[in-house]
Amino acid sequence: MATSLRAEVERLLDEAGIRINGPEPWDMQINNDKLLDRIMKEGSIGLGEAYMDGWWEADQLDEFSNRILQAELDRHFTGTLSKILKNVTSLFRNHQNSKKAYEVGERHYDVGNDLYQVMLDPRMVYTCGYWDGVDRLAEAQENKLDHVCRILDLQPGDRILDIGCGWGSFAQFAAEKYEAEVVGITISKKQAELARERCQGLPIEIRLQDYREVDEKFDHIISLGMFEHVGPKNYRTYFQVVDRCLDEEGIFVLHTIGANHSNRRTDPWTEKYIFPNSRIPSIRHIGLAIEHLFVMEDLSNHGPDYDKTLMAWHQNFSKGWDRIKDQYSERFRRMWDYYLLMAAGGFRARKNNQWQIILTKKGRRGRVRIPAL
Repeated sequence: MATSLRAEVERLLDEAGIRINGPEPWDMQINNDKLLDRIMKEGSIGLGEAYMDGWWEADQLDEFSNRILQAELDRHFTGTLSKILKNVTSLFRNHQNSKKAYEVGERHYDVGNDLYQVMLDPRMVYTCGYWDGVDRLAEAQENKLDHVCRILDLQPGDRILDIGCGWGSFAQFAAEKYEAEVVGITISKKQAELARERCQGLPIEIRLQDYREVDEKFDHIISLGMFEHVGPKNYRTYFQVVDRCLDEEGIFVLHTIGANHSNRRTDPWTEKYIFPNSRIPSIRHIGLAIEHLFVMEDLSNHGPDYDKTLMAWHQNFSKGWDRIKDQYSERFRRMWDYYLLMAAGGFRARKNNQWQIILTKKGRRGRVRIPAL
């Protein structure tokens, strides 16, 4: 390891209050002398892959991430040729077109229902929980589901479209608690299979279907944690689908992770290992896409709640690992640790947000009342 390289990396890490082989739980413990050269050459993807390979450790990886992002050290690792080329090609290619829509389902959501059953709450909600007044993951997720139902002023017999329904968590809750009828669509075969099993006997239809294929009317529409897979080139199309399917007096509730600025591409490690073809939208992205279609009734940010949700998922994952480890590799475990904990740090640093956006069609009568949590 070159002395000059180590000195430069140590200087950068010091800006974040992180030391190499230091005593704090967020300090980087190096197990391979080639690590720093790999990080400087490969940027964030090198950092993540090196962790997966066991080249370094941090007892509190979430706080390591928080400190790195608070100090904006990620700005020093953005100039690799491969990332520059990807940024250029993203201007011309639609990485989230209908042919690629099912790829994230196959590579992320189909990785194994057993994994998600271990990691998530009993309702299997794979989005941010609302932690107001509660301290358990299951309560936080029911808080969120009930809040969405109350925003819709859901009535028995209302027909709801759930875009990106996951394992049927909202559909099951809305049918059981509010007697609603729900059509849920997903691009994950394994999600669809388990969702149908979990929702059996309820007025719920689960479809393996891309959102662009839906063309029928619903009283209300919701989408909780799916919009990150739509992509900027498809935002207008997405909202046009919602517009044609939503009743004139209906409400659309959109939950999405949101970025503080408009990115051309997602983090390369996340793109490769977790969410292929994904993009976190900005307010500008969404604002332009809904022009002349919708009235924005409300926007709230629940980003800090996602930090707590991710930490709860990681705790469940760690506790349940022995139950599923025979089906996954040790490298997969380290990849999943890295994904959950680095993401938690991103929300803690306020680099990412969790937006709840409430939209209605132009001309809808009266205001939408936003219930308190």
